[in-house]
Amino acid sequence: MKSIIGYIKGYFHETDKRVLAIVSVLTALLIFLNYHFGIDDRIDNRKSFIVSFLGRYIIFFTAFGLPYLVYVMVAGKDYFRSWHFIMLLVIAPFIFSLKVALNPSLPFSDNWHVNNFWNHVFYWPSLLVITGSILFIIWKISDSDQPLYGIRTKDMNWKPYIIMLLIMVPMIAAASTQPDFLAVYPKLKLVADVGNINELPWWQKLFFELSYGSDFITIELFFRGFLILAFIKWAGKDAILPMACFYCTIHFGKPLGECISSYFGGMILGIVVYHTRSIFGGLMVHLGIAWLMEIGGYINPLSL
Repeated sequence: MKSIIGYIKGYFHETDKRVLAIVSVLTALLIFLNYHFGIDDRIDNRKSFIVSFLGRYIIFFTAFGLPYLVYVMVAGKDYFRSWHFIMLLVIAPFIFSLKVALNPSLPFSDNWHVNNFWNHVFYWPSLLVITGSILFIIWKISDSDQPLYGIRTKDMNWKPYIIMLLIMVPMIAAASTQPDFLAVYPKLKLVADVGNINELPWWQKLFFELSYGSDFITIELFFRGFLILAFIKWAGKDAILPMACFYCTIHFGKPLGECISSYFGGMILGIVVYHTRSIFGGLMVHLGIAWLMEIGGYINPLSL
């Protein structure tokens, strides 16, 4: 745990405070604009692949590109002199916009509720395969001199991540009593009829939660793996802030508190990956928190 605290202290000691302040204000402005004007909801309500993709791309590119521009203008960095960097800067929001906009589905059943359930179970693993395949191609072409964007466990110390999860338990327990939390968790009630959740067999709930968990593999591989370890050759530690701002914007449909905390959480996980070159510690924490939030939703009778 001391090493992780040391990583975090070192980052905030060394980072350019002007850039940190400007990017944090930019992130706050994006959050305000979204929740004040309901931008994410407006995009979702259009039910169009093109609108969803283009709308998300504009948001993601703004959140990812502007922090790098701040580094150039305020700190005098020269990232944009590399065409390779520019190409990845443009491609990165494209990949995640595609991931968000895609809605792969199969005809599992003539019963709408059954079909809806199994398509949600199919949804997250299929996006992991699609996103992972694109990142594998990029890695094979330009970054094969390193492990696949943080897929390594060598010399991992798991104890700090277990402690971090234990610290989160009382916080999640408190959050699970709030109406905005209970409106979202457990995720299963947004898929099945609310009254039918307790009637579903345990193995269906398990399938759903494992499928839901696979989305966090996609997120960690993309944000902490790709956005840190592919950009590190140009930006070093400076890759952390743009990733954190981008990461915050994918939480625009979540409760406001969760969205705000995702900026700081993303920053901390980025710092850890920068030093360890592995996404597995962050994945353990991120996935653990997600499943703890699911458990909080299941055990609170007001949510069901």
